Amino acid sequence: MNSFFKTLIAGYSAKKLGGGCIGMIIVFLIVYFLLGKL
Repeated sequence: MNSFFKTLIAGYSAKKLGGGCIGMIIVFLIVYFLLGKL
């Protein structure tokens, strides 16, 4: 998967799921890592 799309998907997921700033960063990292495994 293209890393640009990986970043977009992870960023969108973090914005939707993460509550605060720290939560958003954690969700971003988790989603980015999981997409990296695909």
